Amino acid sequence: MPNIKIFSGSSHPDLTQKIADRLGLELGKVVTKKFSNQETCVEIGESVRGEDVYIVQSGCGEINDNLMELLIMINACKIASASRVTAVIPCFPYARQDKKDKVGSRAPISAKLVANMLSVAGADHIITMDLHASQIQGFFDIPVDNLYAEPAVLKWIKENINEWKNCTIVSPDAGGAKRVTSIADRLNVDFALIHKERKKANEVDRMVLVGDVKDRVAILVDDMADTCGTICHAADKLVSAGATKVYAILTHGIFSGPAISRINNASFEAVVVTNTIPQEDKMKHCSKIQVIDISMILAEAIRRTHNGESVSYLFSHVPL
Repeated sequence: MPNIKIFSGSSHPDLTQKIADRLGLELGKVVTKKFSNQETCVEIGESVRGEDVYIVQSGCGEINDNLMELLIMINACKIASASRVTAVIPCFPYARQDKKDKVGSRAPISAKLVANMLSVAGADHIITMDLHASQIQGFFDIPVDNLYAEPAVLKWIKENINEWKNCTIVSPDAGGAKRVTSIADRLNVDFALIHKERKKANEVDRMVLVGDVKDRVAILVDDMADTCGTICHAADKLVSAGATKVYAILTHGIFSGPAISRINNASFEAVVVTNTIPQEDKMKHCSKIQVIDISMILAEAIRRTHNGESVSYLFSHVPL
């Protein structure tokens, strides 16, 4: 693949390496360091003039530092005359701050701010995965490819859950109903959803199950889990409603704060996440966490974008 360069930010070098290996490319040389006053410094170590540049940086770990590093890398490539700069952001930062609620009317819409920052830095194109709200694509005036982990999730369910034909796909909140019905239709099984009420962020007040899970395997599906309060409450609710086994499948496993201890104490067979966020450390402390590799989906999206091909094939297929 001529005229293409892939650079890794410091948030998830392992994923970037897998993408580069899949494409048969060497990673571009870049040095990211911090000055003693904690300012981020980026040096691109090779010419990018006239090249199609892809910068892979996920919204995880030190989120603000990693976002700033991505903006600086985009700008560094842009002013070094790269022909096109694409930001590959597997987990989009600040995606949950996407609207004003009735309650906190002075809340910021930070996802829009991040979109503006990426555009101003010089990004020409964004590739991301399972946005928390797909309307975030409309915050940009540049093309956004929002890829889905769904094909990889379906493959995992069929290969790893023997009783998948007798399962119920469950959404832990009303917002994920669309995602869950899509998976349930593809598997030709029933779905259920849990209605939750939040008193304040990261804390769930009460839950009501809508649907039937008695004597079935319940598979909770959501786009992300942070402190895991919701999915652990949901798992207890499903077990008390008669589910034989409970799995959770999440695209972005953020797992901050008490998440790991909650998962260890909850009644899950397995908590399955993709590697949009590095999970190695978390897996050492929690044997229930399993990882689906989605590097081939991102790699194929990069290859298709570079060659000017359609990306929509990836919405329903896992590249081989």
